Amino acid sequence: MTAIENYIAPTSLEQAVELLAAGEATILAGGTDLMPQSHAGRVKFKPTLMNIRRIPELKGIALDGGWLRIGALATISELMAAELVRRHCPVLAEAGDHFASGQIRNAGTLGGNICNASPAGDTLVPLLVLDAQAELVSKPNGSLRTRTLPLAQFFTGPGRTRREPNELLAAVRIPVPPPGSIARFYKFGTRPALDISAISIGLAGVLRDGRLSQVRVAFGAVAPTPLRGTATEKALEGKRLTPETIAAAALAARDEINPISDVRASAWYRKELVHNMTKRMLENVAAAGN
Repeated sequence: MTAIENYIAPTSLEQAVELLAAGEATILAGGTDLMPQSHAGRVKFKPTLMNIRRIPELKGIALDGGWLRIGALATISELMAAELVRRHCPVLAEAGDHFASGQIRNAGTLGGNICNASPAGDTLVPLLVLDAQAELVSKPNGSLRTRTLPLAQFFTGPGRTRREPNELLAAVRIPVPPPGSIARFYKFGTRPALDISAISIGLAGVLRDGRLSQVRVAFGAVAPTPLRGTATEKALEGKRLTPETIAAAALAARDEINPISDVRASAWYRKELVHNMTKRMLENVAAAGN
């Protein structure tokens, strides 16, 4: 483990990004991923450790115009309990119920789960189907700069993102879903919550008169990053959820992923799971719309 030379705990967003502009630091929020990974040798601390838990601008869940803004320090437990999340994005609260243990949910943060960038991250698939954006803040030239990036473009590989070293993830922004919106999340692991997923699937869209539009599908644990299922979306967009449409979409889901075999599941098993569970999710949506 690399020796930590400096420990800093900024109390404002501006102070934090000023420190990041001065040099790279290891960022500590809940620590539920960082500490086990550092002990296992998968993460090496930079000379400066920055604890961001005291920054008020990174906290809170609020409506901002037509957006739901969730601070990066919101814990999984806070997401599950937040009335605004349960009203506008219940699939995100539902995903929290599959997230580790109660103790981890109380400490683990949404921002940490995103920046950890695991292909199997439990909040990432529902965030993708909700068209979430990452709000990144920096201070490159003496003034604060905020840029937003669709979460679908944020991940570049296991543990890697498009966040620059001088940037801090301040919040996640989700457009408030329109009337008639539906969303579903499914995770399969050896245990319901205390296990890394073998696969996960997210589905969202607007259901009117039996037809799905604005379809979003995402998969986790089947590629180096969580990813959108564009072929599956195309198989569903604007169509009635007939048995034929559902069967075609399930086949598209199976065929557009290219998973690996590992200790949690074989590639074949992952493909079959995605096929069968996509079909079951769509049948559930169709039944609810009748």
